[in-house]
Amino acid sequence: SGRGNLVHKARQFGLNMESLDLRKALDQIKVLESQGFTFEGAEASVELMLRRTHPAYVPPFEVIDYSVNVHQRRGRGLNSEAIVKVRVGPKRMHTVAEGNGPVNALDAALRKALVDVYPQLSSIKLVDYKVRILDGENATAATTRVLIDTRQGNKSWSTVGASANIIEASWQALADSMEYALLGS
Repeated sequence: SGRGNLVHKARQFGLNMESLDLRKALDQIKVLESQGFTFEGAEASVELMLRRTHPAYVPPFEVIDYSVNVHQRRGRGLNSEAIVKVRVGPKRMHTVAEGNGPVNALDAALRKALVDVYPQLSSIKLVDYKVRILDGENATAATTRVLIDTRQGNKSWSTVGASANIIEASWQALADSMEYALLGS
């Protein structure tokens, strides 16, 4: 059963069962799965979802908004630039970064916003980025699922995002990866 699987996962993650709202987590998983999410292989996203049901859970940062621009510049090729606004406690950060693609630019901008408060983020590495088209018959309107594998030292984890917008799916997985890296900070 779905509830049984969540109980098993919560125990595996060492979470206090009494403090979690398993029904809320299960309902959220069902909604997200209907949108294209698959949590197999994305244990960090499952753990975050469970932790977020705890009434005392405070995320290490709050995303205010983000944007990405990709420009074709004459003689200079493609340029990707991301703008990220996040809040850490009462402090609001607004950063801009460039990258060799839109997801790399988002990664750079998010790290830039958070690394002064959370210096340990400078040591995490995104080691794999997988994109899967879920409903190919919809062509360019298809839902995409993004799985990001991240490593910090000898610890590794995977997060997932899904959306008809590949940048949004990537952002979901990327933001979850950074939040997971900060658990216990």
